[in-house]
Amino acid sequence: MELLTIGAFARAARLTPKALRLYDEVGLLTPAAVDPESGYRFYAPAQLAHARLIAKLRSIGMPLADIRTVCGLEPDAAAKAVTAYWQQVTADTATRAQHVARLVEHLSRKGVTMSDPNPTLTVRYAVRCDPGHGRDSNEDVAYASDRLLAVADGTRGAGAAASTAAVNALKPLELADKPAVELLAMLAATVNDVDRAVRDTGTDDNQPATTLTAMLRRGSQLALVHVGDTRVYLLRGGELSQLTQDHTWVQSQVEHGKLSPDQAAAHPQRALLTRALGGGSQPIEADLALRTALAGDRYLLCSDGLSAVVSRRDLHTALAETGEPEPTAQRLIDLAYAAGAPDNIACVVADISTA
Repeated sequence: MELLTIGAFARAARLTPKALRLYDEVGLLTPAAVDPESGYRFYAPAQLAHARLIAKLRSIGMPLADIRTVCGLEPDAAAKAVTAYWQQVTADTATRAQHVARLVEHLSRKGVTMSDPNPTLTVRYAVRCDPGHGRDSNEDVAYASDRLLAVADGTRGAGAAASTAAVNALKPLELADKPAVELLAMLAATVNDVDRAVRDTGTDDNQPATTLTAMLRRGSQLALVHVGDTRVYLLRGGELSQLTQDHTWVQSQVEHGKLSPDQAAAHPQRALLTRALGGGSQPIEADLALRTALAGDRYLLCSDGLSAVVSRRDLHTALAETGEPEPTAQRLIDLAYAAGAPDNIACVVADISTA
């Protein structure tokens, strides 16, 4: 039987080699053969139909865990499962549309311009980005200015270029003198530009991806954009809260009650992303939020090189007990190294205060 190289099979299936490697890792599409010396994957032509089905299911946004279930069903049962999935998506979309309609009606009725109620707030910040013990390169990027806070975590290979491209695509928004609600709309529109910028850093054989979590400030208003498993934490009034939700396979399993948070934290596939910039063939959906900062707030943006190895309690202690942003950021890096620092570490600590 004549086998196809991963590149040839990817072209025939209209997928990327990166997607095929991911499907192999999660057990969705196992190669017909693997070279024992080079580890190079080969596929049988008969696997094309299965690969194309996976691609079609991914194109409608179906999570990998659900795709695995559908692919194991008989055609009639698979069709019913896809129909049920899409009915749920439609219902969720309708609910979100209603929320948007009510918000627009509220803003229009009140004549709210979202002008800043407290324009005298200022930001003090510190940035750290360290390769860690386990990597020979650094694919993380951390950035901070008076207007923009951002962290991105690129995949290995060309990940540094991807994460840098993602953060750089946001920097022009620092100059935008717009109300916060308009900044949020600009962030939403910029996500597609960021996605294209990341794709442009790759090649046919190496298509990188990156997470991105960023906050754009106008006075006391913060426009938040989030894709992936980089995070934002807020320390307010002594309480630490996580403002973002990880876009990972294990998090989806927690939401469906299939894994506990403790099981997810120790799961071997805990770093498997379900959303990333540059990571798929379809437009990316980012989480967007508008928040109001208060004097005394402390924000932490970080990559999973910190959050995956340092417990939430230790993060809380470091953020609450350390003084200025600079020593706090260094304390967080030290905690990651004390836990082994198996990954790149990026963090931004930002304190909100009155001018």
